[in-house]
Amino acid sequence: MSDSNSTPSAISFPKRIKSYVLRAGRTTTGQAKALAALGPQFTVPYQDTTLDLAATFGRAAPVILEIGFGMGESTAHIAGVRPNDNFLCSEVHMPGVGALLKRIGEQDIQNIRIVAHDAVEVLDNMLTPDSLDGVHIFFPDPWHKKRHHKRRLIQDAFVAKLVGRLKIGGYLHCATDWGPYAEQIRDVLTANPNLVNTSSQTDGDRAGYADKPSYRPLTKFENRGLKLGHGVWDLVFKRAT
Repeated sequence: MSDSNSTPSAISFPKRIKSYVLRAGRTTTGQAKALAALGPQFTVPYQDTTLDLAATFGRAAPVILEIGFGMGESTAHIAGVRPNDNFLCSEVHMPGVGALLKRIGEQDIQNIRIVAHDAVEVLDNMLTPDSLDGVHIFFPDPWHKKRHHKRRLIQDAFVAKLVGRLKIGGYLHCATDWGPYAEQIRDVLTANPNLVNTSSQTDGDRAGYADKPSYRPLTKFENRGLKLGHGVWDLVFKRAT
């Protein structure tokens, strides 16, 4: 944010924009069992008061917020290869929540907690300024039609909220497989005065984009797209001030 004394919650953010779109989908038997058996331990009820992160995870460790984890494939992988970090994950799609809980049980993952609620309200009400070490937003809905671009998640006001919750030195990692959205994300992040781009790419079509960090796996969907010649763009910015 340009004014370090202002609070993210004071930023006007259109109520029609949310961090998610509810998708149709039925919870499978395995997902339902995981929700019942593991939900009480690994899900965190939404609350309109500050969340004690150390108490929530049972330890003090760097906290990474993931917004919209889909079916949890990448989330489970990243939590597994980064056991010293805590991952607070926001997702409203209950089959996805059940799928990630199922992976947690199968892989004995202990460093994930799930809030099945809109990430905008989680940011506003549950997280304090300078509380996050990182934010992951992988493949958000690109809203392809021009008249729907206003619904895209990565916009100035939302990024200002994220920056306000990041510690100085904390990072924001976005990834998308839609080229025009990648350009918008790059432009929005670049415009924020408190963020700096970690990319060393300065020339050509990859200018401003980062190499895929080693912790982010290739999903089956992404790998199939790459084989078909589709691009994927990673953007990693850090909070400098």
